[in-house]
Amino acid sequence: MTVDPRDMTLNATRHRLGRQLWLAAALLAMTASLGGCSSAGDFWDKFKSKDDTFVDEPADKLYNEGLYLMNHEKDPKAASKKFEEVDRQHPYSDWARKSLLMSAYSYYNAGDYDSTIGAATRYVTLHPGSPDAAYAQYLIAAAQYDQIPDISRDQGRTEKAIAALEEVIRKYPNSEYALSAKKKLEGARDQLAAKEMSIGRYYMEKRDFSGAINRFKTVVTRYQTTRHVEEALARLTEAYMAIGIVGEAQTAAAILGHNFPDSRWYKDAYNLVKSGGLEPSENKGSWMSKAFKKMGLG
Repeated sequence: MTVDPRDMTLNATRHRLGRQLWLAAALLAMTASLGGCSSAGDFWDKFKSKDDTFVDEPADKLYNEGLYLMNHEKDPKAASKKFEEVDRQHPYSDWARKSLLMSAYSYYNAGDYDSTIGAATRYVTLHPGSPDAAYAQYLIAAAQYDQIPDISRDQGRTEKAIAALEEVIRKYPNSEYALSAKKKLEGARDQLAAKEMSIGRYYMEKRDFSGAINRFKTVVTRYQTTRHVEEALARLTEAYMAIGIVGEAQTAAAILGHNFPDSRWYKDAYNLVKSGGLEPSENKGSWMSKAFKKMGLG
């Protein structure tokens, strides 16, 4: 069989995610006003020449300076410093609560994902009942998700992204972020399945069929709703045929044909089984049959 070169890419999904986060932050920013200045330019002139360290500045002034830096100067890193200053100078104010979330959002836009996670985690810890807690939890998940590496590298960050996304869904199932989190969760799980497939193919090339079977088995049992399950079943057919466990090979081919009859992987698996004088035939006692039955796919 030829190796399926299709590996997931996350760039398009991440672009949509960035726009969703921008819109959410825009709604939050609307809670503050730039009142008292005849124009945004006048407001900027009032503080642009000052030292970056403010002492005993009014909370609303610091907050609005942060908004200006983020929205007009396009400097999220500088904006985060202003929001942090609100929290430092006015730690028990409502402005501090808002600034903590905006600080997390500013860090996210600056690409400082660890600081995003830190600020957003602090927010949900201090303000779990806030209407914006769901957004903060989503920022944590987004920051983890945007750091998912390609399948050639360790997938520890992907595991963290999955845990964070599941937390959004569990804590805020009815929020606007839950649906988006579910979509991102599918992408993250697909990435882990792709990693298992990559290792499994390597084992197949080395004729380590037992090692390959274990990897493909993980895809079938843990990631069977991903796009990689078709190839995993075909590879299982190939590996089991190679070591002479024809019953499991027939079962893998039969399940593949039942669930994905038009798949090119089924055609390969079918031809392979036929070449041995056999037909696809499902053994209901096989671990594969039980796995698909448990998911309602068998």
